[in-house]
Amino acid sequence: MILATLFFAVTSLLLFFLPHRIRYQYIILWNRFNIWWLAITCNIHHEIQGLENMPDGPAIIFSKHQSTWETMTLPLIFPPQVWILKRELLWVPFFGWGLALLKPIAIDRKAGRNAIKQIIEQGRARLKEGLCIVFFPEGTRVAPGAKVRYKMGGALLAEAVRYPIVPVTHNAGEHWRRRGFIKHPGTIKLRIGPPIDTTDLDAAQINQITQEWIETNLVDISENGNQPLS
Repeated sequence: MILATLFFAVTSLLLFFLPHRIRYQYIILWNRFNIWWLAITCNIHHEIQGLENMPDGPAIIFSKHQSTWETMTLPLIFPPQVWILKRELLWVPFFGWGLALLKPIAIDRKAGRNAIKQIIEQGRARLKEGLCIVFFPEGTRVAPGAKVRYKMGGALLAEAVRYPIVPVTHNAGEHWRRRGFIKHPGTIKLRIGPPIDTTDLDAAQINQITQEWIETNLVDISENGNQPLS
């Protein structure tokens, strides 16, 4: 993965003058390689449920965050997308520079209300460009069985722009644990939920409905009932 990152980061910088859609398709070859190599070397595969719920146009994607795996896989499943991320990631040599070519919404987490304003302004612009926006509402990778309060950034954006939310859950943390080097063979299950109409919902309702769907369906697909791993 490290070698592939160096290769794609350096070569993608040479494509800075090309349209975003072409840069995007090239850069996600890095994702395809890593998911393929994961299957070859660690015998970790995946199955996708709910493909009929894929959005027809731009949407806001709320995803469970347990592992590094979903950060590689979501771009391979959904239409071209941008992510909300802390701006410090763009400063990482090579990796961050290549990431910047994907037009992410990079925010200063310490900026408080200004960070939310950045998310709404830039998010509205990206959606109008026809791009999906990916949120990990937990804010960080959460171990299977652990519970955290969902952050409001994505819900506030949805309330402001009224685009649908597509909820996504998965059990990747059971096979590729956060902060864990050892991988555990098996099949990761990822489930895509029906789009949630945000027209008449406020941010708190949006978060509640989305969290209930993600966490309830996670128990259904989890191999250990979403109990904490030893």
